[in-house]
Amino acid sequence: MKAIVQDTYGSPDVLELKDIDKPVAGDDDVLLRVHAASVHIGDWHLMAGLPYLIRMGYGLRAPKARVRGTDVAGRVEAVGKHVTQFHPGDEVFGTCNGSFAEYATARKDKVAPKPANLTFEQAATVPTSGSAALHGLRDAGRVQPGQKVLIIGAAGGVGSFAVQIAKAFGAHVTGVCSTTKVDLVRSIGADDVIDYTRDDFAETGQRHDLILDTAGNRSLSHLRRALASRGTLVIVGAEGGGRWFGGIDRQLRAHLLSPFVSQKLGTFISKEKGQDLVVLKELIEAGKVTPVIDRTYPLTEAPEAIRYLHEGHARGKVVITAINR
Repeated sequence: MKAIVQDTYGSPDVLELKDIDKPVAGDDDVLLRVHAASVHIGDWHLMAGLPYLIRMGYGLRAPKARVRGTDVAGRVEAVGKHVTQFHPGDEVFGTCNGSFAEYATARKDKVAPKPANLTFEQAATVPTSGSAALHGLRDAGRVQPGQKVLIIGAAGGVGSFAVQIAKAFGAHVTGVCSTTKVDLVRSIGADDVIDYTRDDFAETGQRHDLILDTAGNRSLSHLRRALASRGTLVIVGAEGGGRWFGGIDRQLRAHLLSPFVSQKLGTFISKEKGQDLVVLKELIEAGKVTPVIDRTYPLTEAPEAIRYLHEGHARGKVVITAINR
């Protein structure tokens, strides 16, 4: 089968389309015929091997897993002997091992039935970014109806889901984005939108019960000025920072500071699970959440898809369509 493979860390130029062996489903796995995949910032980090700290878990000199891609939507081709909830032909979405390929394997607890009202391309955008938004708001942020929620990076992959999920939970949502994305953020349900190129959200006089920061380039002191005295700051991801630790140092500072202030400051580790995919599926089928797709690339242009995402201009998600659609 054809797959996007890397044998060393580096720029998108290290990614190559190669013929490799088709994977085989383990006892607790499903084998998927990939119809679509999506790109998230973690794909860039694993490709580049940055920050260097991630190499401790993914390979010091080169990535242990050669095929890139995690988010997937496709049809079940075969199932392991311990899998009873899925059958060949089922349409599913979730996370897998190497989705930038014609076929991929996934653990049975990492996929769920595809939302009936989504295309494969739309469904592929949901697992990682949708789960991160759900975990940040529901679990780490404990969002409540009527709360004032500020989403920084509201037009991005996680942010575009977060705006809609927060609205579904009954919050009053303010999105922060650049000028060219204001209309998009309004269209997905934000009550208010702040163009950060013109206004500083920390200087508006508004104080928010919950801030979800997906951008990673603002100091804790700056964020806290926009937070209510007993509000909650949730940092999503580890963007920003240097080549060794990325934004992890800011997350650590938030945890260390939190016990000494009235505000709750912190982050979380998002792990995609089948039961959370079902929650997202229900929100999507109820019309409360709709994926936002910026661009679609064929599998052969996966390096360009990652390059485009890393430039930071994407409005919503970037999708890769498989060869074997």
